[in-house]
Amino acid sequence: MPIHSTIYFYDVIVVGAGHAGTEAAASAARLGAKVALLTGNLDTVGQMSCNPAIGGVAKGQIVCEIDALGGLMGQVIDRTGIQFRMLNSKKGPAMHSPRAQADKKAYQFEVKRLIEDCENIDLRQEVVIDLITEPTTNDSSQAIAKIVGVSVNGGAAYHAPTVVLTTGTFLQAIMHTGEAKTPGGRAGEGTTSGISGALNRLEFEIERFKTGTPARINGRTIDISRLQLQPGDDLPQPFSFLTKSIDSVQVPCWITHTNEQVHSLIRANLHRAPMYSGQIQSTGPRYCPSIEDKVVRFAEKDSHQLFLEPEGRNTHEVYINGISTSLPRDVQDEMIRHIVGLENAQIMRYGYAVEYDFCPPNQLRPSLETKRVDGLFFAGQLNGTTGYEEAAAQGLIAGANAALKVAGQDALVISRDQGYIGVLIDDLVTRSVDEPYRMFTSRAEYRLLLRYDNADQRLTPLGYQLGLVAQSRWNVYESKQEQVRLAKIALQAVRVGEVPGDKFLKRPEVTWEILSQEHPSLQVFEKSIGQLVEHDVKYAGYVARQQIQVDRQERLSKKRIPEGFEYNKIISLRFEAKQKLTKVRPVSIDQATRISGITPADIALVLSHLK
Repeated sequence: MPIHSTIYFYDVIVVGAGHAGTEAAASAARLGAKVALLTGNLDTVGQMSCNPAIGGVAKGQIVCEIDALGGLMGQVIDRTGIQFRMLNSKKGPAMHSPRAQADKKAYQFEVKRLIEDCENIDLRQEVVIDLITEPTTNDSSQAIAKIVGVSVNGGAAYHAPTVVLTTGTFLQAIMHTGEAKTPGGRAGEGTTSGISGALNRLEFEIERFKTGTPARINGRTIDISRLQLQPGDDLPQPFSFLTKSIDSVQVPCWITHTNEQVHSLIRANLHRAPMYSGQIQSTGPRYCPSIEDKVVRFAEKDSHQLFLEPEGRNTHEVYINGISTSLPRDVQDEMIRHIVGLENAQIMRYGYAVEYDFCPPNQLRPSLETKRVDGLFFAGQLNGTTGYEEAAAQGLIAGANAALKVAGQDALVISRDQGYIGVLIDDLVTRSVDEPYRMFTSRAEYRLLLRYDNADQRLTPLGYQLGLVAQSRWNVYESKQEQVRLAKIALQAVRVGEVPGDKFLKRPEVTWEILSQEHPSLQVFEKSIGQLVEHDVKYAGYVARQQIQVDRQERLSKKRIPEGFEYNKIISLRFEAKQKLTKVRPVSIDQATRISGITPADIALVLSHLK
C-alpha cells in the first residue's frame, strides 16, 4: 500500500459529483454514513453536460421513483424547471411520462446547495488518481481484492471500506470535432487516466463508448416567426410527491426541421465526420444518433424534426435537440444556415463527440457492487448507460448499498415489478450492454404496475423502512394514502342511476373530472388524488392479471443460487450455458432465466442440480 502524507477516513467515498455521484452521496448520507464526495471541479457539481431537460418516456417514471426513495432529482427540477409537459397524455396512464426543460445553471446550483446542506457529506475538490486495494481474506467471495480507499493529487488519500465510482464520460476521454481531437470528457474540462489504469490493474474488462452533443446557438439570432411554437402544459405536473404545484412562468420552446440542403451538405462531408472517417470506432447511442448518422441510416427521409430548447431564464443560449454532431466547425456553420428560422443564427458552442472508457456491467452484482473488488461500486455512464435519469437512479442505489454494507445490512435490490429502477439495473447486470443503454417503457414487462403517479406507493414504504425516506416525507405519504382511501369510499357511495361510481368510472369515456362535476362529494379531493383513483379503478383488472405473472416470477426469485455455484460440474449443461452463467453469476433462478441464450432446458438442469 502506498505511503501518503495525509489520510482522511470515511464510511463511503463517492468519486464524481454529476447526477449519479450526487444521488449516491445523498442516499448514503441519509442512511447515516459519513461520506466524502470528491470531484475535480466544484463549479460543475450536478451539471447538465448535454440537454437541459429532465424526464421523458420512462425516464420521467425513473425520476418519480428516485423521489419516492428520498432522492434529489425530482425536487430540483420542480424548483428550477422552465417548461413542463406530460408526454403520451393521450395514451393509457402507464405510458404517461413527465418531462421538463430546466434552467441549466439554476438546476446545477440547486443540486450543489442540497449537497452542501447535507450534514454527513464533505464535498471536496480533488482529482482521484488511483484506487487503493488490498487482497481479500473472504474465501467465499469471488472478489480478488477489497477496496481501501483512493489516492488524490498532492500525495493525500481518502480511506473507506466502500467506494462508489461515478466517473461519467471522463475516463481516458477524447472529444472529436471533425478532424480535431482534444483530451476531455466535456467541453472546457479535462480527462483522467489514473482510474482506468487502476481498473486495468484489477483486471476489469474495459471497453469504449461514444456519445455526442449538438451546437448551442444565440437565441437573439433566431427568427421565431418562422418556427412552430411548442408551449408547456396549462396545468404542469410536478415530479416530486412533495411538490404541491408548479407555479413558475412557462418558457416556450420551438420546432423546426432539417431539409434536403442540410442532408446534401452532410453527405458531401461524411469523409470529415469522425464516425465515418474511421477516427471514431466505438459504439454510440442507438436512440440518440448524430445528425450524420440519421442522414445515412434514414436516407429515405427528407427532413428530421429539431427542438429549440432555451438553456435558462437568464441566458440567450439555446440547445438544438436532434442535431447532435461531430462534423467540423465550418460544416456546422453552414448546416445551421440552411435550417428554417436559423439562417442568421450564431453558434455559441459547437457540437462534438466524446469517446470514453466504460466497464461492461455484467461485472456487477444486483447491488451494483463489483464482483472483482469487495466494497467497490459503479454507477452511471461507467456502467454503459446514457442519460441523467438512469445515472441518478444507479447512483441512489449504489450509494445506499455502500452505506448498508458498512452497516452490515442486506443490500437494497429493487425488483422488476417494483420499479423502472429495478428493470434498469437488472438489464445491466444480467444482459450487459453492447450500446449505450437508454430506458424505455417497452423494456418493462410489468409496466402497467409502474405508473409515474404511483411510484411513492411502490417505493416509499421500502425507503422509509431502510431509512432513506425522512419522517417528514413519510408523513406526507401517509396523508396522501388516507386521502386516496377516503376518495375510493366516496366514489363507491356515488350512484349514477343504479350503477355505483367505481363501476361507472370503468367506462372508457368517463373520468373522475366528469363524475366530480355532478357529485359535490368528490369535489373535496385534489385533482391528483382523483386521477390516481381513476387509474387504479380503470386498470384494476389488468393489474390483477399482471400480478399473477409477478407472483410466478417471485417464486423463481426465491430459488437462490449460491455465489460459488459450479456450473461446470453440471455434465449435461451446454458449454455456452456454462460460460454465460459463470460470467453473469445470477443470484436467483429468476435472474438466470433472463440471461440471453439461456434456455428452459438449461434452467431445468440448474434447478435439478440445486436440489
